[in-house]
Amino acid sequence: MTNLVSTWSKTTQILPENYIFPVDQRPGSVKIPLVQNIPLIDLSSSQSQTVEEILHACQEFGFFQVINHGVSKDLIDDTMEVVKEFFNMPEEEKEIYYSIDPIKSCKLYTSGYNYANEDIHFWRDNLRHPCHPLDEWVHLWPEKPTNYRDVVGKYSLEVRKLSLRVLELIREGLGLEPEYFAEELTGGQLLSINHYPPCPDPSLTLGLPKHADPNLITVLLQGSVSGLQIISNGKLRSAEHRAVTNLREARTSIVSFISPCLDTIIEPAKSMIDTGVPRFQPFKFKDFLKFYEEKKGDTESMMKVYKIKP
Repeated sequence: MTNLVSTWSKTTQILPENYIFPVDQRPGSVKIPLVQNIPLIDLSSSQSQTVEEILHACQEFGFFQVINHGVSKDLIDDTMEVVKEFFNMPEEEKEIYYSIDPIKSCKLYTSGYNYANEDIHFWRDNLRHPCHPLDEWVHLWPEKPTNYRDVVGKYSLEVRKLSLRVLELIREGLGLEPEYFAEELTGGQLLSINHYPPCPDPSLTLGLPKHADPNLITVLLQGSVSGLQIISNGKLRSAEHRAVTNLREARTSIVSFISPCLDTIIEPAKSMIDTGVPRFQPFKFKDFLKFYEEKKGDTESMMKVYKIKP
């Protein structure tokens, strides 16, 4: 259990050697084009304007911020407060949720998916669990803090509604048929809560490496401490991003992943195939996830495998 950064880092002032990245991978040394001004989308604007702005943001960045989204500030504040309270609990109370079992649905772990086989670890702890359908999963969630299930359950429902609303705007902008993002393509929802404790030397380590998410749409809630870096990307593609650490304050983020059901066949929408020949071959979502883990989130190399050669 002592592997959890949030447990042992409070008593150290020196970054352990197995958290120090090679010089060319450190935050200050990696030469990447970072997005400075993330597009801001007002969901209370006219639908036609909102659709246009979202499509532009997807094409240019693959990432945008939304306001007037319908999720109450009180619920957002309560959710952030209760997840921070979870990570601040004594070790013995968090211990029952700690697991390195890749199959376990609700688990607390540290660094990446495979801590035991990592040469260098990431400066983060993570709690994750499925959310949809809520009544099938909530009984597996942490019982402490005592209001965790109630507060996080309400938040997961609201953020799912928001995700489906944004997907509907994207569907309209792309000209896809109504109900395109039906239950099969949006049947999964996972909540991933990242906690990055104060770090003795943020210049030497990372909270998360550069990666693109493997799901359909991601909704990120981050607190007042910044640390997410968005890397510019291409047309309607998932934005690559990474997490850096902070010297003085802990950073906590709550990420909702909406994804297809595991057996769903993923393929280009027929209405988007201009030439009659798709650019990518179909595949099952569960096979894609397995491949994603093998490639450690390198979606660019993965897409080369699925791309159909002319």
